[in-house]
Amino acid sequence: MKAELLYEGKAKKVYRKEGTMDQLVLAYKNDATAFNGKKKASFSGKGRLNNAISAQIFPYLLENGVETHFIEKINETEQLVWQTEIIPLEVVVRNLAAGSITKRLAIEVKTPFDPPVLELFYKDDALNDPLINDQHAFVLCNVTEAELEEIKKTALKVNRVLSELFQSINLKLVDFKLEFGRLASGCIVLADEISPDTCRLWDLDTEEKMDKDVFREDIGDLLGVYNEILRRLEDRS
Repeated sequence: MKAELLYEGKAKKVYRKEGTMDQLVLAYKNDATAFNGKKKASFSGKGRLNNAISAQIFPYLLENGVETHFIEKINETEQLVWQTEIIPLEVVVRNLAAGSITKRLAIEVKTPFDPPVLELFYKDDALNDPLINDQHAFVLCNVTEAELEEIKKTALKVNRVLSELFQSINLKLVDFKLEFGRLASGCIVLADEISPDTCRLWDLDTEEKMDKDVFREDIGDLLGVYNEILRRLEDRS
């Protein structure tokens, strides 16, 4: 199914689907990175887990009115998606204070945000993905004011939908990162992945960290945590 390799990132390889010009194959890697690639490791089976988790979540988002690039899961580590022109913007939605915002703004960990805090980061590894404002986004990310407002609106909708989903499997959605891309038609849809690599999740009962912070902070079994999230999602469905 795969033709030429188009791009390799930290967590995935992107191939053109053989015989098409508008579909891609995303191949999930076993690599884990943190701190903008400064910390790296490989975990056998991680790619399979992230692929399976994303393949559970993307259809759920579509059922709840969020358009995405996802088409179908192909095999254990690969999924078929619509080709998009990725907008170099990371949209972070925060429900509780955790991670970088606690250091950047001296906000106490676990401080609730109501309404949620939405932040924009320019997707550029060489610049360490800097925090930007709307005006920066217009200049750097090739988005109009209307498009950026739609992206923000979609991100907050994703937050509502995912918060309900994760609560149903006894997890708190603390914060998460989204990326968006343009289809050939010009429509902007949710792209990349939704997984414990891109979401900060805590168990509702124990507040145990159930995401990539396990790797960032060396506090547990990454594969065990990801397996548990997949088990809960599959049991729910």
